Amino acid sequence: MATQNPETKSKMSFHVETTRLDSHASASVCKSAEIRLDTDMAGNPNAFNPAELLLAALSACIIKGVERVTPILHFQLKGIQVIVDGIRQDVPPKMESIRYQIIVDTEETDDRLRLLHENIKKYGTVFNTIAPGTDLVGEIRRK
Repeated sequence: MATQNPETKSKMSFHVETTRLDSHASASVCKSAEIRLDTDMAGNPNAFNPAELLLAALSACIIKGVERVTPILHFQLKGIQVIVDGIRQDVPPKMESIRYQIIVDTEETDDRLRLLHENIKKYGTVFNTIAPGTDLVGEIRRK
């Protein structure tokens, strides 16, 4: 849940609680939403594992950034899709690289698409958290 901290008026705080359900899955709860997580050492095809959840968070951050800046830029779009692929290294374990594609259904010019992409990169919380420690590269293109 995003809330304003009274001591730091310009900062938001977030709260998520995660519980192990069994040896195959866990559940995270935030606000009135719940998401099942793959915490099984053998894998669980019915849930996101932590690495996939990180990529999903990046995708959501990108789309939320689009929702934030399109009214400001008066950017017209009919739809958006984000595709994210990550490569994990073993030692030390981390995402060594992440590649993304932002596919926008729009009639806007290429310059306006680039402007949208720059705003996504500049103002995305998850984007800017991941970028310094990961080879994060992507493109924006029209559908």
